[in-house]
Amino acid sequence: MKSVAERKGELEARKADLENRIAGIGAELDSHEAKDWEEMATEREADEVLEDLGQSAQAEIRMIEAALARVEEGEYGYCVKCGDQISEERLDLLPATPFCRNCAPQK
Repeated sequence: MKSVAERKGELEARKADLENRIAGIGAELDSHEAKDWEEMATEREADEVLEDLGQSAQAEIRMIEAALARVEEGEYGYCVKCGDQISEERLDLLPATPFCRNCAPQK
């Protein structure tokens, strides 16, 4: 069983990794110097993929920041909806999750 401090460290490391990824995406998006229409079209397609990756990373960062706030409040590891403890297995898979298995949004 991992301690809250260990999980906090993992969340902070993941956040730093995502921030570095976003910085790399931004640098890549700013570096294009296409010369012809075909190259510009190819770069635009790649840019759309990079933008989607950046948006996903930003969404994950927001989830991590919320989880870190719950750590500081002493509420990490407990479902924000029902208050039950979130299983260790679920936190291993989704360390930033605010919901237990029963309260997680169903898709």
